[in-house]
Amino acid sequence: MKKVNSIFEVLGPVMIGPSSSHTAGAARLGKLARDICNGKIKKVRFYLHGSFAKTYKGHGTDRALIAGILGYEPDDERLRDAINIASEQGLKYEFILTDLGLVHPNTVKFMIEDINGKITEVTGSSIGGGSVMITDINGFEVKFTGEYSTIITNHLDKRGIISEVSGILAHNRINIANMNVLRNSGAKDASMIIEVDSIPNNSVIDMIKELDPMKSVIVINKERSGEDDV
Repeated sequence: MKKVNSIFEVLGPVMIGPSSSHTAGAARLGKLARDICNGKIKKVRFYLHGSFAKTYKGHGTDRALIAGILGYEPDDERLRDAINIASEQGLKYEFILTDLGLVHPNTVKFMIEDINGKITEVTGSSIGGGSVMITDINGFEVKFTGEYSTIITNHLDKRGIISEVSGILAHNRINIANMNVLRNSGAKDASMIIEVDSIPNNSVIDMIKELDPMKSVIVINKERSGEDDV
């Protein structure tokens, strides 16, 4: 008997479009990629793999991905007009059909350029029922769904760093829902994916950033619309 991970895999999400995987999931992936980039977006290249590559026009995956980059939710009526809206806002984009290897068939790699020329690469999959999984950020393996507000760190793999970050969050009464710690094979880097019940204020995030081994900290606020960044 197949295990059902979410009620959405049975009922499906509230959405605009014909397919929960190819439309709702695609929009969520785009919005997460936008949040990870955390800057005013100038250009996006979408590298489409598997089923995404085969049906991205017919199932509205192209519109959904762009809608997510614009900051729209899967049930936003503007999803239907996302391509026109992107053109009006001056967002440049390109769809590239590719083979990303042994990954989920509904996988897309985003290459996002902000107005300052900074490039952010994000890979994620639409795994069914509108649910998604982000699997890579800038070449570093990660694994999170975006169901919670999330703090993502990239840091030197030094003893005590996990307890330091956990201590800062606990001291500021931030409850950790889930934590996943990943080490980059063959390197000295590591990453924490910390799903939290509420995002701490900027001063708390700054405390984490100032820790000696820390290289970068990405904050994804589930409640933030982010529509002002494109």
